Amino acid sequence: MKIAQIAPLIESVPPRLYGGTERIVSYLTEELVRQGHEVTLFASGDSMTSAKLVACARTALRLDPKVRDPLPYYMLMLDRVRQQAADFDILHFHIDFFPFPIFRPMADRTVTTLHGRQDLPDLLPFYLGFGDMPLVSISDAQRRPIADANFAATIYHGIPAQMHTPTYDPRGGYVAFLGRISPEKGPDRAIHIARSLGIPLKIAAKVDAVDEKYYRDVIVPLLGPGVEFIGEINEQQKTAFLGEALALLFPIDWPEPFGLTMIEAMACGTPVLAFRHGSVPEIIDQGVTGIVIDGMESAAAALPQVMALDRRKVRARFEERFTAARMARDYIKLYHAMLTPARMIYPYDTARAFMPSHHDATQPEA
Repeated sequence: MKIAQIAPLIESVPPRLYGGTERIVSYLTEELVRQGHEVTLFASGDSMTSAKLVACARTALRLDPKVRDPLPYYMLMLDRVRQQAADFDILHFHIDFFPFPIFRPMADRTVTTLHGRQDLPDLLPFYLGFGDMPLVSISDAQRRPIADANFAATIYHGIPAQMHTPTYDPRGGYVAFLGRISPEKGPDRAIHIARSLGIPLKIAAKVDAVDEKYYRDVIVPLLGPGVEFIGEINEQQKTAFLGEALALLFPIDWPEPFGLTMIEAMACGTPVLAFRHGSVPEIIDQGVTGIVIDGMESAAAALPQVMALDRRKVRARFEERFTAARMARDYIKLYHAMLTPARMIYPYDTARAFMPSHHDATQPEA
């Protein structure tokens, strides 16, 4: 199958450091190539891939000091995709709704994976206005605010099975927070949870410009004995950081579309303590890969239970549900369904045909 993957231009594919969407595009692209498909990646010129690369900007836009407005670069990229569209069976977009007006005439050969939150009020009218453009959600929770949009499937993210080596006997003696410093991610809550039990916390996270005040005013005063801020780390550093941790703290307060950090921890054998928002109950198998709680009141009691979970079972469940190979197979199944002459766009209640089975995250495993 000839497949075009159209990636964001803000970061390279894969990104050098933080960048969830670009990493997923990379994992999917590489796995599709490995499975024998002919893949072309439209991305920034500093991307690295085994697919054919069409460079649509010299470097990742975030790293180019001359770039002030990313929109012209996206318009140029879309025009290049349009010119080459006849060369592909499927055009798979990862850039939100930018392609909709241009590619509507060939909607039956396009699919757009939504990577961000969808609870903003302006989105539903847009998706309904382009009701013939097929969408993929990355969790059931992500699609709830726009349930009437044209969803073809829910397909969970996956990462390469061998990317992280699991650690079954961690020696770090700390719990971990990984991701981005922002109020909705809850690093302040992670600090309070760890301190309430006297367990050291290590924070590996980036600080965006928009969150610098929050970091300076709220987080910095909480740093000190027992709380270490490491900063942003790369993929190679994550294996040791997560693997040596007793647990990952994921105390979010926003409608998380997926939560890649959770499955990265699982790949390392590290269980997760997470707050019940967005996709969390879908990703965590309660009592197996972690424990889902409703807020700070339950955190102190739940964390020792999380740290006592069987790390081999955590890794095994990751291998069952969240590998890049499984993700790619699910997308191929969707591509074939779309290209079938009598195809149908799968409604919400049958979208799980593309999803791996999992336990009800609200019930402990017997």
